[in-house]
Amino acid sequence: MPIAGIYGPEDFGNPPHGPAAVPRRNPTARAAARAAEPVLPMPSLEWTPEVERATAHLYERVRAVISPVEWPLMAPYVKAINELKQQRDAVILAHNYQTPEIFHCIADIGGDSLQLAIEATKVKSGIIVQCGVHFMAETSKLLNPEKTVLIPDSRAGCSLASSITGADVRLLRMRFPGVPVVAYVNTSADVKAEVDICCTSSNAVEVVESLNAPTVIFLPDQYLAKYVASKTSVKIIAWKGACEVHERFTGDELRAYREADPSVQIIAHPECPPDVLAEADFTGSTAHMIKWVRDKRPRRLVMITECSMADNVRAELPDVEIVQPCNLCPHMKRITLPNILDSLLTLREEVTIDPSIADKARRSVERMINLKN
Repeated sequence: MPIAGIYGPEDFGNPPHGPAAVPRRNPTARAAARAAEPVLPMPSLEWTPEVERATAHLYERVRAVISPVEWPLMAPYVKAINELKQQRDAVILAHNYQTPEIFHCIADIGGDSLQLAIEATKVKSGIIVQCGVHFMAETSKLLNPEKTVLIPDSRAGCSLASSITGADVRLLRMRFPGVPVVAYVNTSADVKAEVDICCTSSNAVEVVESLNAPTVIFLPDQYLAKYVASKTSVKIIAWKGACEVHERFTGDELRAYREADPSVQIIAHPECPPDVLAEADFTGSTAHMIKWVRDKRPRRLVMITECSMADNVRAELPDVEIVQPCNLCPHMKRITLPNILDSLLTLREEVTIDPSIADKARRSVERMINLKN
């Protein structure tokens, strides 16, 4: 059914939110202890026969998407990072939107937001390096309050996360008293602290229906809200947020691909506008899209999502020809091999969350994970 209503900051007398501010880091005893640890010396970053031998097996994973000319520039960083992980007792979590040299060559755990949230609860290492955007690092910290969580560039934000604040959620609750609130995991800890439960695109419908309520507030992605509304009888009240990557796709683009090749298969992420989803052969979350490609092995495919995800799928399944309408996430691309290396050398850019917020935010994330498991 159509969504029951859609709201934004202007509906409460506030101007639209701009880019999210970089969260202030409050010193903690743990942060102070980490700061006291020595900064490690910069390793050699020369391309040598030793580096070539040590990284040859990793290059095989990405040969289909990284040229032999590029690899000698990346391999010294890959070798150094993998060695530093052992030295620092660190684990690297990487989202599917990270570039292939990160996702396939240095990540210990890779996946979509739900997979990373679940796997974050199982991490044994003392340090987590989050190769993703800031809300993902916050989620890892919520689930590992005693561990050090680093993000290589704290400016790696998200248009969805910056579209809503905890104060906005409180105003929504005042306008719709008693209506449960579901937050997409693409939100700040401040927002997660004000909602009943979180969700990802993998489980959004399941989470909404688990509340057994006739009406649910679903925020902040208006397009995912519309997709969920089309799959359930629950009335959905939405927020005017959008992913700056997925909202740029259009139905006209998809029709042009079909006109050029009627046999092409098109799959899309539910953060896309409805006219895009109407033209797709399959709509699903990041994890569901990847599973669809693995199962179907289409001859020619268009993936309507972030560009690096298509690269990562092509690296794994080089027999599938993937046409890439390349919309890059500028926030994900702030994470690079050089700043990951720097993060491990210096232990800077630690993620901290105010305990008064963290306890409440943790509950909403854990409710989602416990529902899934």
